[in-house]
Amino acid sequence: MASKASFLQNYLDRLFSKQDIETLPAQMRQTIDDLPERFPASSKISNAILKKRWSRLPDVRAQLLDPFSESQISKYEANIENFIGTVKVPVGIVGPLRVNGLFAKGDYLIPLATTEAALIASYHRGSCLLTASGGCVSAILSESVNRSPAFEFKTLVEAGSFVNWIIKQINYFKKIVSEMSNYANLVDLAATIEGNHVYLNFEFTTGDASGQNMVTICTAEICKFIIDSSPVQPTAHYIESNLSGDKKASTQAFTTVRGKKVCAEARIPAKLIKKILGTSPDEMVKYWKMSAIGGVLSGTIGIQGHFANGLAAFYIACGQDAACVAESAIGVTRFELSEDGSLYAAVTLPGIMVGTVGGGTSLPSQQACLEIMGLAGKGQSPALAEVCCGMLLAGELSIIGALAAGDFTKAHKRLARDRRQGQP
Repeated sequence: MASKASFLQNYLDRLFSKQDIETLPAQMRQTIDDLPERFPASSKISNAILKKRWSRLPDVRAQLLDPFSESQISKYEANIENFIGTVKVPVGIVGPLRVNGLFAKGDYLIPLATTEAALIASYHRGSCLLTASGGCVSAILSESVNRSPAFEFKTLVEAGSFVNWIIKQINYFKKIVSEMSNYANLVDLAATIEGNHVYLNFEFTTGDASGQNMVTICTAEICKFIIDSSPVQPTAHYIESNLSGDKKASTQAFTTVRGKKVCAEARIPAKLIKKILGTSPDEMVKYWKMSAIGGVLSGTIGIQGHFANGLAAFYIACGQDAACVAESAIGVTRFELSEDGSLYAAVTLPGIMVGTVGGGTSLPSQQACLEIMGLAGKGQSPALAEVCCGMLLAGELSIIGALAAGDFTKAHKRLARDRRQGQP
């Protein structure tokens, strides 16, 4: 986290050109003088509560609480606290993207929500390229959602004795989970001893839900049984130890699975790459090799161009937990030149967190986006994951094609700058 001296000095010069260093201690001290009135806080939503909240805010209610959102306020109650309205993020369509998957089979129009100009155009271009090539092959390879409680003991010996007991309880833990949820299943359990600490890692499947809340509730019930029954009592325990990798990029997420592990591939003829991307398979492979080394030199987890772009737009549009982009946007993009001169392209994502029930998937706009793809509701989450992976492959083809062809800057200038007349 070091700052280079030249950048640090430049910042300090700008900072102290407007204020004196001697005044900063008084300006930045904590104070409890004249504390503000608390904001009306609760998970309840009603017209009366909304009126009270908006009385404390600037006069921008019309922009955030439009008539449709106001008519649907009861549908938001399970998803947010201190509700005041909704934010309208522009939604665009990419595709049709042809997906030939284990669960997804068809031509999909995919809604993406973003404020970044050029993003939709890029993913749309890649989707058209894949479809013209016969589509991508996409498959879920594995799935798991985990929660990792931790337990503290007085000694290493106690920690070891606890693990000796805990691993014999897995069948009973599975019974607890089956009684707590109709959708969660406990698949496996791992134990890590670090000194007098024990980290457990419970791995679940969660049906069509992304499942973070589901596995938390089930793990809490398991922990209750452990505390009530363990012959070796911990001095402290916590429902989550930070071992699960929840909403963080980690090597564990890269090498195992959290969510759904998905892979998508395609072979694309050289003539289509020339026609749609303006480059060649050979040039794209050449660029990919250099970018792979660049990723290694920068220390990134995985090798890919811009998974986070497509995932964030997909998650926001389709009611997924947008914070999970942190862990989902790692993986590998690979390009190879085939013997016939075509391009072999593949993306592998170790764990994308997606679902078609629960979370934000039932909110009006988000459910509408799932319905556009025909993937709303029960039984659709495997197909959603395969479509999402295919969409990311499309994005990788487009951005690497643009970089290989030298069009990357030109495209952003034309789509993201020239349209904004008079703006920098």
